[in-house]
Amino acid sequence: MSDEVVRALRRGVAALVLAGLVLAPWAVDDYTAALLARTLALGLVGVSVALLTGVAGLPTLGQTAPYAAGAYASALVAGRLSDVGPVQVAVAAAAGAALAAVTVPLVVSARGVVVLMITLAVGELVVTAAGRWRSVTGGTDGLAGIAPVRPLWGMPVLATDRARYLYTLAVVAVLLGVVLLVLRTRVGLLLRAGRDDEARLRASGHRVSAQVAGVHIAGGAVAGSAGALLVVAQQYVSPADFGFDTSALLLLGVVIGGAASVAGALVGTVIVIAARDWLFGVLPGQAPLVLGLAFVVTVYLLPGGGRRPAVRGRLLPGVPARRRPADRPTPSEVRA
Repeated sequence: MSDEVVRALRRGVAALVLAGLVLAPWAVDDYTAALLARTLALGLVGVSVALLTGVAGLPTLGQTAPYAAGAYASALVAGRLSDVGPVQVAVAAAAGAALAAVTVPLVVSARGVVVLMITLAVGELVVTAAGRWRSVTGGTDGLAGIAPVRPLWGMPVLATDRARYLYTLAVVAVLLGVVLLVLRTRVGLLLRAGRDDEARLRASGHRVSAQVAGVHIAGGAVAGSAGALLVVAQQYVSPADFGFDTSALLLLGVVIGGAASVAGALVGTVIVIAARDWLFGVLPGQAPLVLGLAFVVTVYLLPGGGRRPAVRGRLLPGVPARRRPADRPTPSEVRA
């Protein structure tokens, strides 16, 4: 299929999914509304994955780490400090950003598959730590009975699954809008320039390492915010919410939605998670196999499949190809 046809199909699917998300709480039961709220939280983590993988060119399997940090921070705030939603989201974003900042030295000098493996290791270490730090995280039993959130100061708590879903949808929409606005500025241009030709950007005098560190921390903040929404959706959190299978599903959703599109990543992640939950009921025990086959098929059906270099010199399906005009100036010409 041509690029134009794929883009048109993605826009149509995205419009249908977004319309369904808005109308969903009045068309489904409370249990399904709670599942959809959790799916939206994961969709926001998918946005952070797309920000790093598709926009900045840093493939990651470790965004579940700041996601977990944000979830546990939000749960602790809900039980000991405040039940106000914006406070919990802010604390969760700070926790996710702080964890990402700690891992910056590991990421800033690595590229391609090396980043992928480093982030995977960080994610697994965080899950292991969460399972053993019982005094804070509750260990493998998790934290249960978390107090319901109130959307703003002075407002009643969200006592129904529909209300919690609508709150989650509103927060996701606001945060997605902020990310899209930032990417339309010079910041977004520099991130894409570093993804397409890092050496040329560095030769032009830009501080690429600081740029990579900044987007890594920003992605952690977005994923941390999603952790607060997970707590709102299920009022429970455990290490099982942040395993490798979640990381793999997030990357699959980002690839399906178009790795260079953060809005598409949200839609793709929602589709993949919803399909996973449906397949678990239809094909017990076979859902991972079906999703794995879907990932392989997606890679080869997307324009360029696995052939286009776009992740700072590495391979990633679904990201526009790097353009190399024959008359590209040399680094010495750029400095001149």
